[in-house]
Amino acid sequence: MSVKRLFDIDAWLVPTHQLDTQNKRLQESLTAIGNGYMGMRGNFEEGYSGDTLLGTYLAGVWFPDKTRVGWWKNGYPEYFGKAINAPSFINLGITINGVALDLAKNNFRDFDLQLDLHQGKLTRRFIYVADDVEVAFEFERFVSNAMQQAGLIKVNAKVLKGSAELKFDAALDGNVTNEDANYDEHFWIPQHEDAVQGSIQLETKANPFGVPQFTVLLKQALKVNGAAVEGTRATEPGRLDETLSYDLAQGASLTVEKRVIVLTSRDVEPAKQPAKADQLMAELLPQSFDQALAAHEQVWAKRWAQSDVVIDGDAAAQQGIRFSIAQLFMTYYGEDTRLNIGPKGFTGEKYGGATYWDTEAYVVPMYLAVTPPQVTRALLQYRHDQLPGAYHNAQQQGLAGALFPMVTFNGIECHNEWEITFEELHRNSDIAFAIKQYTDYTGDESYVNGDGIDVLVGVARFWADRVHFFKRHQQYMIHGVTGPNEYENNVNNNWFTNTMAAWELQYTLERLPKADVDKVQALAVSEDEKAHWQDIVDRMYYPEDKDLGIFVQHDTFLDKDLRPASSILADQRPLNQHWSWDKILRSPFIKQADVLQAIYFLNDRFTREQKEANFDFYEPMTVHESSLSASIHAILAAELGKEEKAVELYARTARLDLDDYNNDTEDGLHITSMSGGWLAIVQGFAGMRYTVGHLSFKPFVPKGWTHYSFTLNYRGRLIAVDVADETTLKLVSGDPIDVLVNDKTLHLS
Repeated sequence: MSVKRLFDIDAWLVPTHQLDTQNKRLQESLTAIGNGYMGMRGNFEEGYSGDTLLGTYLAGVWFPDKTRVGWWKNGYPEYFGKAINAPSFINLGITINGVALDLAKNNFRDFDLQLDLHQGKLTRRFIYVADDVEVAFEFERFVSNAMQQAGLIKVNAKVLKGSAELKFDAALDGNVTNEDANYDEHFWIPQHEDAVQGSIQLETKANPFGVPQFTVLLKQALKVNGAAVEGTRATEPGRLDETLSYDLAQGASLTVEKRVIVLTSRDVEPAKQPAKADQLMAELLPQSFDQALAAHEQVWAKRWAQSDVVIDGDAAAQQGIRFSIAQLFMTYYGEDTRLNIGPKGFTGEKYGGATYWDTEAYVVPMYLAVTPPQVTRALLQYRHDQLPGAYHNAQQQGLAGALFPMVTFNGIECHNEWEITFEELHRNSDIAFAIKQYTDYTGDESYVNGDGIDVLVGVARFWADRVHFFKRHQQYMIHGVTGPNEYENNVNNNWFTNTMAAWELQYTLERLPKADVDKVQALAVSEDEKAHWQDIVDRMYYPEDKDLGIFVQHDTFLDKDLRPASSILADQRPLNQHWSWDKILRSPFIKQADVLQAIYFLNDRFTREQKEANFDFYEPMTVHESSLSASIHAILAAELGKEEKAVELYARTARLDLDDYNNDTEDGLHITSMSGGWLAIVQGFAGMRYTVGHLSFKPFVPKGWTHYSFTLNYRGRLIAVDVADETTLKLVSGDPIDVLVNDKTLHLS
């Protein structure tokens, strides 16, 4: 396990004073920004001719790229959905006395780059150096939370030596590509360039799968020293350039601002986009940069007031948790129920920007506590709205009920690896479990009794068809699956999958009598059907080894050459970058929590002895090469009193990208696992648990920390928790409540 730390430690910043050309892509990932509507990697406005991954992404805008495999099987998805690289609007090319500004070629000094976590703003400074001139540049950029369609860029140039003819080329560029395009295709077709209005409009190319095409319009306006100006505009297909030119003597300075409005046909039909862009620009342009930033900051301030975690004694831990919270909120805050949280968010092409099971398993338990309830409710609604697609997916596999996709934009499965698409079926139960978490935490039963029961019954019907009955042992089994540990495919009786399938059936049976009458009538679950579900619950097979005192990951796991991950040579890690897939599948090494994932989910079902035996058996074989792994292990380690291991794993989850633990952050950040640091602190170190109507804590202070605090939004209350030598809870707002701290009742009022 190696650590690659490019940025300095700071409580509220991600700062560096070096341009690391060898790790430029990693720097770009770590300085990505977004506002839930759009976002981009930390690319340079003036351009960069060295190695770079250009990436701007618009929420919900994607393309169904043809599945490219050398064979075809019934049930394969027809296409692989991907969040395509959107037209770029940050472009602000600069020349100094005829020389293009390009930090891959120019001489420069005093480089400074920082992402401000408190406001989601990116700032960069440096001094351009030539024989006869030196110019200091400062760039600032943010995408607004106050007006989500707006992006703002400001560059200040000051001549320190000599004189400079500065030319600026503010461009909107739709001639962009994806590095991961199957056939090097272009996804955008130019529709219209309007030099008078300063806009371009493009449409995604047609596709044969019936997925609607997307049309986007980008409009820009410029300011110089605070006053609106119009440069010389020129167009070519898919591109608009607007140029300005100024002569500056030594000591003189100049500020150029670029305002951009971005619209998509998800919200505004193409014919109405020009008028809507005019309206929004008319609202945005009169504001100064600082005024627009202040409105943006107000949104952030409200979010941080409910979500900030303060850590004393470990600056790296403090930076890690705030970086994670900021990046999650820059990706999703529930404003649009058509959206979900992609594993890379707005930070890269990998994973296609689509929705995975990560959201329900990892983000929901954090968002319940740090955002208003409607934010998590929107995530649940997303799945219900895509229920028809889940029924379609099951039918494609010849099965009843609803099979939620492993990867999707619209509810239809669009992942083209058979061992995942066909076999990683546990996602069905993970999505159902999120309904239970929401209901237990908020006390709001309106969702589970309404739309939620549609989801539960659909999933239950799938499991009832997917199991088979083994007559010799008179038990139900599930063969041919991939569990959360993706380093094993096509196994039989994955303990996690069987356990969560039976749980889902039982939970559905418990909720049906309480559900809305009209929903129950429409679903028409017969008494025979319910009896069959109960029989599956009662007679589900769970692999177990009583001598070892463990639940066995799957039927043949113990047949492997069992040995700890410490036996792997350091130069062979991560395994997925050094070993063949065949070698990985035959090894005993575990990518992420599998058995332990279910113990985390259904925590109160298991004794401390069971938890400890399984943790001690499985964790040493776990290589944590999934970004989702460390947090679950940290929580269980904390519960079991393994404080040193818990802190080690907290660092791995909270600083996974900041320290590039898995050597893959250059592709983009691991957004959906960024809840892991918060979970490790709150559910791990503070021991927070919630059952129906009860909130409890069993806190400790990690070694090296002196104090930590956080705030919970729980059932209409805001509760501040402060953990040091003593634990203090304060009811900031809401009705009085009793909570348990170390099994003692505290009354908060």
